[in-house]
Amino acid sequence: MDLSPQAGFSTRLRQWGCRLGLLLLASQLFQVGLDSIPPVTLAVLGLIIYLHLFPAAPLMQASMSVEQVYWHGDWLRLLLSPLHHLNDWHLYFNMVSFLGSGVNLERRLGGAWLLYLLSVFTVLTGLVYLVLEAGLTKITRDQSYSRRSVVGFSGVLFALTVLTDHYHPGGVTSVMGIHVSNRYAIWVELVLIQLIVPRASFIGHLAGILVGLLYTTGPLRKIMKAFAGSFKEEHPNQSLVFILQSTCHADFPTPQ
Repeated sequence: MDLSPQAGFSTRLRQWGCRLGLLLLASQLFQVGLDSIPPVTLAVLGLIIYLHLFPAAPLMQASMSVEQVYWHGDWLRLLLSPLHHLNDWHLYFNMVSFLGSGVNLERRLGGAWLLYLLSVFTVLTGLVYLVLEAGLTKITRDQSYSRRSVVGFSGVLFALTVLTDHYHPGGVTSVMGIHVSNRYAIWVELVLIQLIVPRASFIGHLAGILVGLLYTTGPLRKIMKAFAGSFKEEHPNQSLVFILQSTCHADFPTPQ
């Protein structure tokens, strides 16, 4: 979500008086059933909701832009930005989307691999966003592109959606009531969201799509497997605890 001045950012939306979106999110989670949500998906949901209620930094210090991250060297924003949200409704729509994607992918790939994916996608989506905005700045010679601040998990969600569509080839999905082939659904969603929510970050969403494509059709998956150690293959039928214990036993020396 764009936090630039022209987007009309207001901290009043984060005050405790506006909690309808949060209440609806809680209702959605309990309706699905906490015991039916896989552990990594549930833990990530819990972390992001916690950081919404108790932010690690004020939004304007957690948001990300070329100016803030690259020019000023504040690289921590790469992690803070996707984990914070503008307001309750921003959180609600992103977390409901993640609930669907997270559950499907965790059941297919296993908890350890999903956690690995989320870690890599979070950082890479931020980096690709910075590169795209820096490129626009150089091409147009307009410094405002480098000063545009964004916050929210939606870039990572677009990357996860690319994966979800990749694992269901030839299918048809509904994007805001429009039935579209899975092959083109993500691009239709990119355009429709921008038309409906003009202040949404088109470049941030595009960065997520590009990261997802790097994984499904590019070299990213092979690179991740090469660095993944003993769980370099997806483990949909093994528990997260078992995989992490095996990884720790194989890769880390015993403390002296």
